[in-house]
Amino acid sequence: MTSRRTFLSGAGGALVGASLVSKAGAASLPEAPVQSSSATAAPLVPPNGRPYNPVVTLNGWTLPWRMKDGIKEFHLVAEPVVRELAPGMQANLWGYNGQSPGPTIEVVEGDRVRIFVTNKLPEHTSIHWHGQILPCGMDGVTGLTQPGIAPGKTFVYEFVARHAGTFMYHPHADEMQQMAMGMMGFWVTHPKDPRQHRVDRDYVMLLGAYDIEPGSYTPKTNTMLDFNLWTFNSRVFPGIDPMVARLGDRVRIRVGNLTMTNHPIHLHGHRFEVAGTDGGWVRPEARWPEVSVDVAVGQMRAIEFVADNPGDWAFHCHKSHHTMNAMGHEVPNLIGVDHRGVAKKINDLIPGYMVMGDKGGSMGDMQMPLPENTLPMMTGRGPFGNLEMGGMFTTIKIREGLGRGDYRDPGWYRHPAGTVAREWTGELPAAPQAPGAASTGGTGGTGGKGLTVRKPTTHKH
Repeated sequence: MTSRRTFLSGAGGALVGASLVSKAGAASLPEAPVQSSSATAAPLVPPNGRPYNPVVTLNGWTLPWRMKDGIKEFHLVAEPVVRELAPGMQANLWGYNGQSPGPTIEVVEGDRVRIFVTNKLPEHTSIHWHGQILPCGMDGVTGLTQPGIAPGKTFVYEFVARHAGTFMYHPHADEMQQMAMGMMGFWVTHPKDPRQHRVDRDYVMLLGAYDIEPGSYTPKTNTMLDFNLWTFNSRVFPGIDPMVARLGDRVRIRVGNLTMTNHPIHLHGHRFEVAGTDGGWVRPEARWPEVSVDVAVGQMRAIEFVADNPGDWAFHCHKSHHTMNAMGHEVPNLIGVDHRGVAKKINDLIPGYMVMGDKGGSMGDMQMPLPENTLPMMTGRGPFGNLEMGGMFTTIKIREGLGRGDYRDPGWYRHPAGTVAREWTGELPAAPQAPGAASTGGTGGTGGKGLTVRKPTTHKH
């Protein structure tokens, strides 16, 4: 098992050299900030340059820059990182500037940008600026548009951010290994006119997938589809922060997909419009309403809605296995199988054995011993008990009276009296009758037009 210390020290990442950057240039590189916290950082208000409405990276942060001769300069460091997927589990990943995914890059339409990329990985890499329109030699495809960035070397990319929109960055070198290890990041180019496409809150997240066996730390990078951890920004629920909005805010959520499958992303309690793709903004007259949007591999979708319905609303992938952690794909379905007698015999041999799956798959309240560095399959507590969720799941918490820039978790929603589903203890309503049907007068029967009716019954276990 690879520990955090041996994983980081074995990367040979302390070397820093230069390729396409002179020694004098290397000495004057901009700083490469490092972020180790997995909390959602406050938006980075533009310190200089043209103003814009900054984004919030869920459980992530935005990369600071410096201005030099009218050019925005950034410094990315590709390196091994240890990412906390949720409290109780860490993963040995590859990323940028201390995290996976790497920091979000924010610029303004028309900015000339210069990005220094230092490689502290044990193999060569590159960066492709997914969706950007730029000179071919800056496109970052190893072997086609540039040589790979060797370990210990620094390359520089320079181009004009020509189009406002939402983009991604990721390697085009040994992709199966590097992207499966978590190398990816978000890029947002804000419109030149800050009044265009303006919203009150703007969230960004990348969808990721990992196959990490229980008790281990490092993903299996040869996995094609059977992943067991599905993530928003390399975090799984309950380790994913909520998104917060003030009642009446216009909210944008930008979702990019760099996994091996599509994800139908679903928002509860609201209808939204699909406002943008990685190809650009959708004209207002061409937008369409949804409550779920499918984000295919290599795509980005920006959704927008007015947060006009207060509460704690679920936001998740609608593939049911993608809201679970540490799944076992070979577990048989035992619903309806009475194996209590067998369980007693097994208990004589294996004390502590418990019956599982005969009434369904719910394991939210089971206290099972787990291997080191392994999360329960379904977990997370809410105000009414166990949420039985993991993976690609979080909430958007909408409250009246929040400050404009207040992103703090407001706690659980206080429901007005009479607005929460509750147990019914009174008389049950009469069974419905088909039009023209005579009353059956009993607990069941066939009425007109072949309709079978029966009174509801209460099952006791």
